[in-house]
Amino acid sequence: MPFPEENPRRSFVKQSVSAALTLGVGVPVVAALLNSFPAEAAEGNAPLLSGAPVAATEKEFRQGVIGPAELSLATSQIASTKATQKNAKEFAGFELTEAIAVTTVLKDLGTPVPAPDAKAQATLAKIKNTPAGAAFDKAYIQAQLENHEFLRDLAQNYLKNSAGKTTPAESQGRHLATLALATFKEHVAITKRILGELGA
Repeated sequence: MPFPEENPRRSFVKQSVSAALTLGVGVPVVAALLNSFPAEAAEGNAPLLSGAPVAATEKEFRQGVIGPAELSLATSQIASTKATQKNAKEFAGFELTEAIAVTTVLKDLGTPVPAPDAKAQATLAKIKNTPAGAAFDKAYIQAQLENHEFLRDLAQNYLKNSAGKTTPAESQGRHLATLALATFKEHVAITKRILGELGA
């Protein structure tokens, strides 16, 4: 069913998407805004951080983003004070800002936050318990690499599985997943580069 252009909620979402891209907050924020569109998908939970990421609908794609965003928020809060290598510390600051924006928007829109899986719990415990220094920087950036590889694979899987879907929500989801995929790939490359600088 088409969305009327005069719909205030749709106008708000369009303005928010535009502002997020203009401000460079991060494309995952834009993906989070998808939650404001009516879900046309079946109920179900997207996989968390372990296992192969699968998303066949825009709803599953959105649900798949919140877990990694929560993990990124928690680990980046720690890294913003514990990271010591210049680029690791800078990355932590950018990730923290982005993760706060993503999780705030998703929660404001009523997106349920899944319980962290065993891998996410182990990652967070490792970040909490590793003392500041080179070992911490490596652990944090490695966790971010894995997180963004998951998000990259989730976006690619959703784009593959949703090919040909033309409902307004799915079309918008595909557009935003395409944009998000570019950012996820960029963050994979950046974290790999930082790991190289750290001698990992």
